[in-house]
Amino acid sequence: MDIATLLGIILGFAMVIFGIITGGTGDVGAALMDFVDLPSVIITIGGTLTSVLTSCTLKEYITGFKSMSIVFKIQKIDENATIQSIIELSNVARKEGLLALEEIASTMEDEFLRKGILLIVDGTEPDLVRDILETELVSVDARHKKLIKFWENVASMGPAWGMIGTLIGLVKMLNNMSDPNSIGPSMAVALLTTLYGSLIANWIATPISTKLSINNDNEYKLRQVMIEGLLSIQAGENPRVIEEKLKSFISPAQRRSSEATDNPGGEE
Repeated sequence: MDIATLLGIILGFAMVIFGIITGGTGDVGAALMDFVDLPSVIITIGGTLTSVLTSCTLKEYITGFKSMSIVFKIQKIDENATIQSIIELSNVARKEGLLALEEIASTMEDEFLRKGILLIVDGTEPDLVRDILETELVSVDARHKKLIKFWENVASMGPAWGMIGTLIGLVKMLNNMSDPNSIGPSMAVALLTTLYGSLIANWIATPISTKLSINNDNEYKLRQVMIEGLLSIQAGENPRVIEEKLKSFISPAQRRSSEATDNPGGEE
């Protein structure tokens, strides 16, 4: 489990509770109940859910909410390890030929890399290999961006329905101005919908869409490394040249980390 995501959500909720109970009368229960209003919850959360449902199909709606579980999983992206795997493949291909890679491919867990290896083993033209793999990459990217867009829609609808709830509350308050003592409490209830909408957007939806976007970018870059590596192997390039080419995809810090792993004792 990704502890950062879980910790962020818990601490975000704790910050809100801290703000509610700090500076109050000392009665924590009463302070919390001041921020609970069922009609406001129904308007804000219900309105947000129905608007998002309107903007997509039922299947996309269910899939969108299921994608929330993704942000709690640790993404298994190791570009250095992938580069080393490709270098090992290039060494095998250089010594034993491309056909020797077929047996190795059968043991690989990554379907994208395995597919690419089998394409070059079958003698597929380099341009066609690139087209096939890049088409698959674009398709995966498009599916991921649908999920990201789903949570972006939730983030935009939450505050919008919060404002709708506030306007409804203000209209009801203005229609009952005969009792001055009710104005303050009525205004407080009206503003709760705006609070709920902001929480939906900034506590839940926006962080999820951001995390999904980061995960997608990381996976996209990793697939690009695989494509360039496989095409370099097919072209018969020197493993050292392939390594330097693929390292251009990663940051200097990641390169230093890779070098430190390859040479832990600092020996020449």
